Amino acid sequence: MIDLSIVIVNFKTPLFTKACVASIKKYPPGVAYEIIVIDNSLDNIGFAAGNNKGIKMANGKYILLLNSDTQVKEGAINKLLEFAKKHQNAGAVVPKLLNTDGSVQASVYRFPTIWRAIRQYWFREKGLLDKYVPETEVVEEAVMAAFLITPVCLMKVGLLSEKYFMYFEDFDYARRIKKADLKIYYLTDSEVVHHHGASGKNLADSQNQWRRLIPSSKIYHGFAGHYIINGVIWLGQKWQKFFQEQK
Repeated sequence: MIDLSIVIVNFKTPLFTKACVASIKKYPPGVAYEIIVIDNSLDNIGFAAGNNKGIKMANGKYILLLNSDTQVKEGAINKLLEFAKKHQNAGAVVPKLLNTDGSVQASVYRFPTIWRAIRQYWFREKGLLDKYVPETEVVEEAVMAAFLITPVCLMKVGLLSEKYFMYFEDFDYARRIKKADLKIYYLTDSEVVHHHGASGKNLADSQNQWRRLIPSSKIYHGFAGHYIINGVIWLGQKWQKFFQEQK
C-alpha cells in the first residue's frame, strides 16, 4: 500500500524537474511512495488544475505537492510525514525553504486583509502583509512550493480551487484549511531548496510579473475588495513617500 504520493507540476523546466526527482531518489522517504509528474508545458492548465490532476491520480494517503524547482534535503520528507502523523489537527505541514545559496527563504504569509493593509501602509506596522520566516510552528498560510496535505485535509478541504490559474490558490486553500478547523504547521528541521520563480518567469517578462497577480486577487478578495485593499496600499505608499520627502 502506498503511503505517500509526490506530485510535481512541470512547466518548461525539464532540468529542474529532473533535479527535483533525483533529489527525492537520493533522499527517499522511509515509506512506500510514488512520484507523479504532470507536464503543463504543451497545454498549460494552470498550477491548481495541474496539481489536482496529480492528486486525482494519486494512490497515497498523504499528498506532497512539490514545485519542479525544488530539491529535497536529507530527511526532509520523513520529518514532514512523521510530524503529520502525530498531529491529528494538521491540515498541511510545510518545510523550511532555502534559497539556492542556502540562506533561509521567506515562505509564510499572514492572511491579507484591509485592516492589515491599513496598519502596515498607514500606521507603519512593518511586515503584516509581507512574506516572512516564522518563529512559531503554526502559521496562517504557506507557499505551496513544498506542501504536505494530510488525509483529513483531503477529506474536509478537498482539491485546490481551479478558479485560480496561478497565484492565490495557496491563500484560498489556507483559508479553507482554517475554516475546517485544521492547522498549517511549519517545520524548521525539514529543509527543501527552492530555486524561486523558475517556472513563473516563463509566463511574463520581469517588468510585468506583478500583473499576473491581478486576476487571482480579484477572485480571492472579490472585485470590490481587490480595489479597496490595493487602493489602501497605493495611498499608503504615496503617503509614506510624501513624508520621507519632507524630511
